[in-house]
Amino acid sequence: MSTTASTRTPLSPTPRSTVTRLKDRARTDRADLDAVLDAGLVCHLGVVLGGSPVVLPTVYGRDGNTIYLHGSTGAGNMRAALAGDISLAVTHVDGLVYARSAMHFSMNYRSAVVRGRAVEVTDPGERLRALRVIVEHAAPGSWDRVRQPSRKELAATIVLALDLTEASVKIRTGGPGDDQADITNGGVWAGVLPLQQVWGTPIDSPDLEPGIETPTTVLNRVSDAQTSVPV
Repeated sequence: MSTTASTRTPLSPTPRSTVTRLKDRARTDRADLDAVLDAGLVCHLGVVLGGSPVVLPTVYGRDGNTIYLHGSTGAGNMRAALAGDISLAVTHVDGLVYARSAMHFSMNYRSAVVRGRAVEVTDPGERLRALRVIVEHAAPGSWDRVRQPSRKELAATIVLALDLTEASVKIRTGGPGDDQADITNGGVWAGVLPLQQVWGTPIDSPDLEPGIETPTTVLNRVSDAQTSVPV
């Protein structure tokens, strides 16, 4: 599963995953896809449920060229995801772009869209590994220090895998693209208001036993210098 980016095909291998608008923002390097997915915590999963489209926030994890999703075996959206093609999107907003004209206001962002047919993971070993990938994506360093899933919990959980073959990435950076006439006339502030997401101070559970300290893996996420984002 640990396929390297160098052995994978470029992005946009199919007509429906090829960026057709604002092509200069498209990226074809799969390393850009990995970066967008790995930096996110929640994806938005689009399925057809009961004959109508629905988009739901979903926790995920990436392992090489595969995205893993999980949910309750009774969840309609998980079953709907197996009935046909699905769409999965991850977006990061890095800043609000203030322009001199209303039509040129924009956002700096990194976004990825994946399309394809999800499959249910039934192999016991892969199911457990997929759940580990999801947990470690959201909370690095947690899987090995907590109780592993019980048989009952595993029986109540469905795990889906989506191949990353059909995916597209768009990234916008920089300032506003104002018309020269608006720039020349002046009198209006233009620029970028950066936006960053940061972790706060960990809050102990009210029922935490005395003497149990916050794990280093949690504290490190707070103390680590925030990765700068392009604006």
